[in-house]
Amino acid sequence: MTRRSLAALLVAASATIVLAACSAGDANGGGGASGHVTGGKLTIGTGEPAYYPWVLDDDPASGEGFEAAVAYAVADELGFAHDDVVWVRSTFDQAIAPGPKDFDFNLQQFSITEERAENVDFSSPYYETTQVVITIDDSPAASATSIADLQGLLIGAQTGTTSFDAIETVIQPTAGAQVFNTNDDAKLALQNGTVDAIVVDLPTAFYLTGVELDGGTIVGQLPTTAGGGDAFGLVLTKDSPLTAEVTAAVDALREDGTLDELAAEWLGGEGAAPVLE
Repeated sequence: MTRRSLAALLVAASATIVLAACSAGDANGGGGASGHVTGGKLTIGTGEPAYYPWVLDDDPASGEGFEAAVAYAVADELGFAHDDVVWVRSTFDQAIAPGPKDFDFNLQQFSITEERAENVDFSSPYYETTQVVITIDDSPAASATSIADLQGLLIGAQTGTTSFDAIETVIQPTAGAQVFNTNDDAKLALQNGTVDAIVVDLPTAFYLTGVELDGGTIVGQLPTTAGGGDAFGLVLTKDSPLTAEVTAAVDALREDGTLDELAAEWLGGEGAAPVLE
Protein backbone atom coordinates (compact mmCIF):
# COMPACT_ATOMS: atom_id res chain seq x y z
CA MET A 1 0.00 0.00 0.00
CA THR A 2 1.35 3.43 -0.91
CA ARG A 3 1.79 6.20 1.62
CA ARG A 4 -0.94 8.22 -0.17
CA SER A 5 -3.37 5.26 -0.02
CA LEU A 6 -2.67 4.74 3.67
CA ALA A 7 -3.31 8.41 4.40
CA ALA A 8 -6.64 8.30 2.55
CA LEU A 9 -7.65 5.20 4.48
CA LEU A 10 -6.88 6.86 7.80
CA VAL A 11 -8.92 9.95 6.87
CA ALA A 12 -11.90 7.78 5.91
CA ALA A 13 -11.64 5.79 9.13
CA SER A 14 -11.50 8.99 11.20
CA ALA A 15 -14.62 10.33 9.48
CA THR A 16 -16.44 7.08 10.19
CA ILE A 17 -15.54 7.29 13.88
CA VAL A 18 -16.72 10.89 14.10
CA LEU A 19 -20.04 10.07 12.41
CA ALA A 20 -20.55 7.07 14.67
CA ALA A 21 -19.87 9.19 17.75
CA CYS A 22 -22.39 11.78 16.62
CA SER A 23 -24.99 9.12 15.96
CA ALA A 24 -24.40 7.56 19.37
CA GLY A 25 -24.81 10.97 21.00
CA ASP A 26 -28.16 11.48 19.28
CA ALA A 27 -29.40 8.00 20.18
CA ASN A 28 -28.61 8.64 23.83
CA GLY A 29 -30.62 11.83 23.87
CA GLY A 30 -27.66 14.17 23.54
CA GLY A 31 -29.13 15.71 20.44
CA GLY A 32 -25.91 17.34 19.31
CA ALA A 33 -25.55 21.12 19.39
CA SER A 34 -29.28 21.73 18.95
CA GLY A 35 -30.23 19.67 21.99
CA HIS A 36 -32.84 17.78 19.98
CA VAL A 37 -32.86 13.99 19.78
CA THR A 38 -32.93 14.28 15.99
CA GLY A 39 -31.65 17.37 14.22
CA GLY A 40 -34.39 19.30 12.44
CA LYS A 41 -37.14 17.28 14.11
CA LEU A 42 -39.15 17.66 17.32
CA THR A 43 -39.51 14.28 19.00
CA ILE A 44 -42.47 14.07 21.35
CA GLY A 45 -43.29 11.18 23.68
CA THR A 46 -46.66 10.02 24.96
CA GLY A 47 -48.21 6.91 26.49
CA GLU A 48 -48.89 3.51 24.96
CA PRO A 49 -51.79 3.57 24.56
CA ALA A 50 -52.84 7.21 24.84
CA TYR A 51 -56.42 7.73 25.95
CA TYR A 52 -59.33 10.05 25.23
CA PRO A 53 -59.69 12.98 25.87
CA TRP A 54 -55.94 13.49 25.85
CA VAL A 55 -55.43 11.77 22.48
CA LEU A 56 -58.20 10.59 20.17
CA ASP A 57 -58.12 7.01 18.86
CA ASP A 58 -54.58 6.52 20.22
CA ASP A 59 -53.30 8.61 17.29
CA PRO A 60 -51.32 11.64 18.54
CA ALA A 61 -50.17 12.50 15.00
CA SER A 62 -53.76 13.49 14.23
CA GLY A 63 -53.41 16.46 16.57
CA GLU A 64 -56.82 15.59 18.04
CA GLY A 65 -57.31 15.38 21.78
CA PHE A 66 -56.13 17.90 24.35
CA GLU A 67 -52.52 16.79 24.73
CA ALA A 68 -52.04 16.04 21.05
CA ALA A 69 -53.30 19.53 20.24
CA VAL A 70 -51.07 21.10 22.93
CA ALA A 71 -48.06 19.22 21.55
CA TYR A 72 -48.56 20.62 18.06
CA ALA A 73 -49.21 24.09 19.42
CA VAL A 74 -45.88 23.94 21.27
CA ALA A 75 -44.20 22.60 18.14
CA ASP A 76 -45.55 25.51 16.12
CA GLU A 77 -44.40 27.97 18.77
CA LEU A 78 -40.92 26.42 18.54
CA GLY A 79 -40.91 26.77 14.75
CA PHE A 80 -41.55 23.16 13.77
CA ALA A 81 -43.97 22.25 11.00
CA HIS A 82 -46.51 19.48 11.56
CA ASP A 83 -44.48 17.10 9.36
CA ASP A 84 -41.35 17.72 11.43
CA VAL A 85 -42.92 16.27 14.59
CA VAL A 86 -41.95 12.67 15.40
CA TRP A 87 -43.91 10.67 17.98
CA VAL A 88 -42.46 7.98 20.24
CA ARG A 89 -44.12 5.97 23.01
CA SER A 90 -43.10 5.33 26.59
CA THR A 91 -44.63 4.19 29.83
CA PHE A 92 -45.37 6.80 32.47
CA ASP A 93 -42.59 5.48 34.72
CA GLN A 94 -40.02 5.32 31.92
CA ALA A 95 -40.57 8.96 31.08
CA ILE A 96 -39.94 10.24 34.62
CA ALA A 97 -37.06 7.87 35.43
CA PRO A 98 -33.56 9.37 35.57
CA GLY A 99 -31.31 9.04 32.56
CA PRO A 100 -31.24 9.90 28.83
CA LYS A 101 -34.47 9.97 26.83
CA ASP A 102 -35.50 9.20 23.26
CA PHE A 103 -37.78 12.26 23.19
CA ASP A 104 -37.36 16.03 23.37
CA PHE A 105 -40.38 16.26 25.66
CA ASN A 106 -43.11 13.91 26.82
CA LEU A 107 -46.68 14.59 27.88
CA GLN A 108 -49.08 12.14 29.49
CA GLN A 109 -50.58 14.02 32.44
CA PHE A 110 -47.40 14.35 34.48
CA SER A 111 -48.08 16.22 37.71
CA ILE A 112 -45.23 18.56 38.58
CA THR A 113 -43.73 17.45 41.90
CA GLU A 114 -40.48 18.19 43.71
CA GLU A 115 -39.67 14.48 43.90
CA ARG A 116 -39.99 13.97 40.15
CA ALA A 117 -38.07 17.17 39.46
CA GLU A 118 -35.02 15.53 41.01
CA ASN A 119 -34.87 13.18 38.01
CA VAL A 120 -36.34 15.18 35.10
CA ASP A 121 -37.05 18.73 34.02
CA PHE A 122 -40.58 20.13 33.76
CA SER A 123 -41.89 22.93 31.64
CA SER A 124 -44.24 25.43 33.21
CA PRO A 125 -47.80 24.01 33.56
CA TYR A 126 -49.93 23.59 30.47
CA TYR A 127 -52.98 22.49 32.47
CA GLU A 128 -54.27 22.45 36.04
CA THR A 129 -56.90 19.94 36.99
CA THR A 130 -60.24 20.83 38.56
CA GLN A 131 -62.44 18.81 40.92
CA VAL A 132 -65.39 17.03 39.33
CA VAL A 133 -68.56 15.37 40.62
CA ILE A 134 -69.35 12.07 38.88
CA THR A 135 -72.20 9.60 39.28
CA ILE A 136 -74.07 6.85 37.42
CA ASP A 137 -77.19 7.15 35.30
CA ASP A 138 -79.70 5.77 37.82
CA SER A 139 -78.42 7.83 40.78
CA PRO A 140 -80.40 10.84 42.10
CA ALA A 141 -77.23 12.87 41.52
CA ALA A 142 -77.54 12.39 37.75
CA SER A 143 -80.13 15.16 37.50
CA ALA A 144 -78.22 17.65 39.67
CA THR A 145 -77.45 20.96 37.99
CA SER A 146 -76.15 22.96 40.96
CA ILE A 147 -74.22 22.57 44.20
CA ALA A 148 -77.49 23.00 46.12
CA ASP A 149 -78.91 19.97 44.32
CA LEU A 150 -76.07 17.86 45.74
CA GLN A 151 -76.24 18.94 49.38
CA GLY A 152 -78.92 16.45 50.40
CA LEU A 153 -77.13 13.51 48.78
CA LEU A 154 -74.36 11.16 49.89
CA ILE A 155 -71.13 12.43 48.31
CA GLY A 156 -67.79 10.68 48.83
CA ALA A 157 -64.11 10.89 47.98
CA GLN A 158 -60.75 9.45 48.90
CA THR A 159 -59.56 10.73 52.25
CA GLY A 160 -56.63 13.15 52.33
CA THR A 161 -57.26 14.50 48.82
CA THR A 162 -58.24 17.88 47.43
CA SER A 163 -61.39 16.12 46.21
CA PHE A 164 -62.38 15.30 49.80
CA ASP A 165 -61.60 18.87 50.90
CA ALA A 166 -63.79 20.21 48.08
CA ILE A 167 -66.78 18.21 49.33
CA GLU A 168 -66.40 19.60 52.84
CA THR A 169 -65.74 23.21 51.88
CA VAL A 170 -67.81 23.70 48.73
CA ILE A 171 -70.61 21.16 48.53
CA GLN A 172 -71.05 20.86 52.32
CA PRO A 173 -73.52 17.94 52.16
CA THR A 174 -75.87 17.62 55.12
CA ALA A 175 -74.65 14.08 55.81
CA GLY A 176 -71.00 15.14 55.65
CA ALA A 177 -68.37 13.90 53.24
CA GLN A 178 -68.29 10.12 52.88
CA VAL A 179 -64.77 8.80 53.47
CA PHE A 180 -62.96 6.17 51.37
CA ASN A 181 -59.41 4.90 51.58
CA THR A 182 -58.91 4.86 47.81
CA ASN A 183 -60.58 6.02 44.59
CA ASP A 184 -61.25 2.37 43.81
CA ASP A 185 -63.23 2.03 47.05
CA ALA A 186 -65.17 5.19 46.22
CA LYS A 187 -65.87 3.95 42.69
CA LEU A 188 -67.16 0.61 43.99
CA ALA A 189 -69.43 2.37 46.51
CA LEU A 190 -70.85 4.52 43.71
CA GLN A 191 -71.46 1.55 41.45
CA ASN A 192 -73.17 -0.33 44.32
CA GLY A 193 -75.36 2.62 45.30
CA THR A 194 -73.74 3.15 48.71
CA VAL A 195 -73.16 6.78 47.75
CA ASP A 196 -74.93 8.98 45.23
CA ALA A 197 -71.83 10.61 43.74
CA ILE A 198 -68.10 10.92 44.23
CA VAL A 199 -65.61 13.72 43.61
CA VAL A 200 -62.35 13.15 41.71
CA ASP A 201 -60.03 15.27 39.59
CA LEU A 202 -61.00 15.87 35.98
CA PRO A 203 -58.65 13.35 34.32
CA THR A 204 -59.85 10.63 36.71
CA ALA A 205 -63.44 11.66 36.04
CA PHE A 206 -63.05 11.17 32.30
CA TYR A 207 -61.38 7.81 32.78
CA LEU A 208 -63.85 6.43 35.35
CA THR A 209 -66.96 7.53 33.47
CA GLY A 210 -65.61 6.53 30.09
CA VAL A 211 -63.95 3.22 30.93
CA GLU A 212 -64.64 1.77 34.36
CA LEU A 213 -68.11 2.77 35.53
CA ASP A 214 -71.21 1.15 34.11
CA GLY A 215 -73.42 4.08 33.15
CA GLY A 216 -70.90 6.60 34.46
CA THR A 217 -71.63 10.27 33.87
CA ILE A 218 -70.07 13.61 34.77
CA VAL A 219 -72.35 15.88 36.82
CA GLY A 220 -70.06 18.90 36.61
CA GLN A 221 -66.91 20.67 37.73
CA LEU A 222 -66.69 22.44 41.05
CA PRO A 223 -65.58 26.09 40.94
CA THR A 224 -61.81 26.52 40.76
CA THR A 225 -61.89 28.26 44.15
CA ALA A 226 -62.83 24.88 45.59
CA GLY A 227 -59.21 23.89 46.02
CA GLY A 228 -56.30 23.34 43.76
CA GLY A 229 -55.61 20.47 41.49
CA ASP A 230 -52.46 19.01 40.05
CA ALA A 231 -50.46 21.07 37.57
CA PHE A 232 -49.35 19.14 34.46
CA GLY A 233 -46.02 19.91 32.82
CA LEU A 234 -44.06 18.67 29.82
CA VAL A 235 -41.26 16.30 30.87
CA LEU A 236 -37.73 16.75 29.54
CA THR A 237 -34.40 15.13 30.30
CA LYS A 238 -32.83 16.51 33.47
CA ASP A 239 -30.92 19.71 32.68
CA SER A 240 -32.07 19.60 29.06
CA PRO A 241 -30.87 22.53 26.94
CA LEU A 242 -34.43 22.70 25.60
CA THR A 243 -36.20 23.30 28.93
CA ALA A 244 -36.07 27.09 28.82
CA GLU A 245 -37.37 27.43 25.25
CA VAL A 246 -40.06 24.77 25.74
CA THR A 247 -41.20 26.57 28.89
CA ALA A 248 -41.22 29.87 27.01
CA ALA A 249 -43.41 28.27 24.33
CA VAL A 250 -45.88 26.98 26.94
CA ASP A 251 -45.91 30.40 28.62
CA ALA A 252 -46.67 32.10 25.30
CA LEU A 253 -49.56 29.71 24.62
CA ARG A 254 -50.96 30.39 28.07
CA GLU A 255 -50.66 34.16 27.69
CA ASP A 256 -52.33 34.32 24.27
CA GLY A 257 -55.23 32.13 25.42
CA THR A 258 -54.41 29.08 23.29
CA LEU A 259 -54.20 26.69 26.24
CA ASP A 260 -57.56 27.85 27.57
CA GLU A 261 -59.12 27.45 24.12
CA LEU A 262 -57.78 23.92 23.75
CA ALA A 263 -58.91 22.98 27.26
CA ALA A 264 -62.39 24.30 26.50
CA GLU A 265 -62.49 22.37 23.24
CA TRP A 266 -61.28 19.02 24.51
CA LEU A 267 -61.84 18.99 28.28
CA GLY A 268 -64.63 21.42 29.01
CA GLY A 269 -66.74 21.52 25.88
CA GLU A 270 -70.47 22.00 26.01
CA GLY A 271 -72.04 19.28 28.12
CA ALA A 272 -68.71 17.58 28.90
CA ALA A 273 -68.05 19.04 32.35
CA PRO A 274 -70.14 22.15 33.10
CA VAL A 275 -69.20 24.25 36.11
CA LEU A 276 -71.63 23.85 38.98
CA GLU A 277 -72.70 27.01 40.79
